[in-house]
Amino acid sequence: MVKEMRSDLNPFSLSKHNSVIIKFAVSFLLVGLAFRLLISGSFRFSSVVETSVPANEETKPESLMASLPAEEPASNDFEANKSQNSQSGKCDLFTGEWIPDPSGPFYTNQSCLQIEGHQNCMKNGRPDSGYLYWRWSPRGCRLPKFNPKNFLHLMRNKSWAFIGDSISRNHVQSLLCILSQVEQAVETYHDEEYRSKIWHFPTHNFTLSVIWTPFLIRADIFEDMNGVSFSEIQLHLDELDKKWTDQYRNFDYAIVAGGKWFLKTAIYHENNVVTGCHYCPGKNLTELGFDYAYRKAMQLIFNFITSSGHKTLAFFRTTTPDHFENGEWFSGGTCNRKVPFKEGEVNMTDVDTMMRNIELEEFAKAAALGPEEGVVLKVLDTTRLSLLRPDGHPGPYRQFQPFAEDKNAKVQNDCLHWCLPGPIDSWNDLVMEMIVNGGVYQ
Repeated sequence: MVKEMRSDLNPFSLSKHNSVIIKFAVSFLLVGLAFRLLISGSFRFSSVVETSVPANEETKPESLMASLPAEEPASNDFEANKSQNSQSGKCDLFTGEWIPDPSGPFYTNQSCLQIEGHQNCMKNGRPDSGYLYWRWSPRGCRLPKFNPKNFLHLMRNKSWAFIGDSISRNHVQSLLCILSQVEQAVETYHDEEYRSKIWHFPTHNFTLSVIWTPFLIRADIFEDMNGVSFSEIQLHLDELDKKWTDQYRNFDYAIVAGGKWFLKTAIYHENNVVTGCHYCPGKNLTELGFDYAYRKAMQLIFNFITSSGHKTLAFFRTTTPDHFENGEWFSGGTCNRKVPFKEGEVNMTDVDTMMRNIELEEFAKAAALGPEEGVVLKVLDTTRLSLLRPDGHPGPYRQFQPFAEDKNAKVQNDCLHWCLPGPIDSWNDLVMEMIVNGGVYQ
């Protein structure tokens, strides 16, 4: 039997009849293999079809979660993510919509110890939770969720700074909370007012800083911690704040941001001479307007970054809109909305439009010079996407249990900063994608 089997394996010993049978069998196997490949390929294509939600359906996350498919986990492979978005060419990360996110936030107020009291909405008694279940979805490209493990891997032996006002501090706390799910940071420094801080991630030798400099330029500020002013701010329009410029060369990455402080009453100085002011009735000074000072500041900041000789990857984050309704922060303004706006349902204020236009105009000039100086400068344009989230602020829950004793109590609302967790967490999705996939986006 063994001898016969071996002779059958020899093609020269086959009869003509056996040769036909074997050819038929081989052909049958090849046809079967081709059919199998075709079927498996069709399943792969069908797995990327997205489920859409009818435009006229109510966009509350509670009503949509049951109908949404389970989300595929974001790939841990940076190159895979890169090729996925590169196929469609450039897209605008900052134009899109907020979509329901059944998975919710990375962390809670119990799993993160870095949340500042004023932004700890859950601990402070905010009763609704729908604002936690949305994520930003750019139009025309896929935005993976922030991956803390991969981010820390990228940041090994690196340093990062958030430079700006309290919104920058709000943002760094969001990042810290997400990263803490992988490694707890060790606080190594804070200033007297706990506004500027440094943290270290020992396993990755990654240093994260926040530098509180609300104007980014030299400013003599006469306010207490509650924002009560006892004299006008003295603003030097031709000098940067050394608090951040002296440290800038220590950072591999930085997110720089201006903000609403320029709207405050201020006396303007140039070349050590008072040249005018913003909102200073009775001072007999020329009203130059906040936009004059803001443009001067942007020019000074971008000139420093592009000519510093230090090859930091620098982001400039655009202004953050507030959502006060029926008043301002000092006159009873509130923000009680429970769901995001859709595109077209809200317009940017004149002030925010003016500030953002100045930022983008001066950024464009600096970005054109950056490559000549070996500097990578990117804009993190969070203004419009943040405008769509009136539901994400602490509101009255900037204080602990504000209605515990009187459900009709009148309390000050915060409609500028963001609850943690909350919409600001999506800013980190954008930052990471711009680091990994920077060249794909406009």
